[in-house]
Amino acid sequence: MSTTVLLADDQSLVRAGFRMILESDPGIEVIGEAATGEQAVDATRRLKPDVVLMDIQMPGGDGLQATRQITGSRVVILTTFERDDYIFEALQAGASGFLLKNAPPEQLVEAVHTVAAGNALLAPSVTRRIIEQFTRHPVDPGVRARVESLTSREREVLVLLARGMSNSELAAQLVVSEGTIKTHLSSLLAKLELRDRVQAVVLAYESGLVTPGRPLP
Repeated sequence: MSTTVLLADDQSLVRAGFRMILESDPGIEVIGEAATGEQAVDATRRLKPDVVLMDIQMPGGDGLQATRQITGSRVVILTTFERDDYIFEALQAGASGFLLKNAPPEQLVEAVHTVAAGNALLAPSVTRRIIEQFTRHPVDPGVRARVESLTSREREVLVLLARGMSNSELAAQLVVSEGTIKTHLSSLLAKLELRDRVQAVVLAYESGLVTPGRPLP
């Protein structure tokens, strides 16, 4: 089954270029386009794509506003600017990843497959800056309370996830099967009312459960 994609960018030439790159992969199908934030939200609700490639700067509600309104589809923010505030706001808005428009074509294809599989799309340099951003903010008691609703094993999984471990690495660390890890992840995401593992990583730092420099359990 193909991964379905919606392209949201106010420049038709950019959309055409992205479509050409993505449709060169037989496992990807571009099912719609949008030129404004409002169109992106409407098209996502109507077409239900697996992944939305979302430009930040668009008329009719920007990409960040649109991302906040989208549920059920994974959003990758595309921009020409590697600005910390964009990255921070995009992830808080519910984006599953962040990619610069000048990235090589193969990275765009890989980004779609990565996010469709439920994985994070964050370069190490971006991740470090996000962590630094969170350390400047006081811990939200409400967020901490949500984390405390997890079982001890679910909190352990969340900590390791926030450290960047894949499912196979989590399974090896905790000496369980990958199926068990997937069960723990599904449970903690449901309890925390989160869309995917990217939001879980954000919440882990936001709650103070994970802080830079703290050793692994």
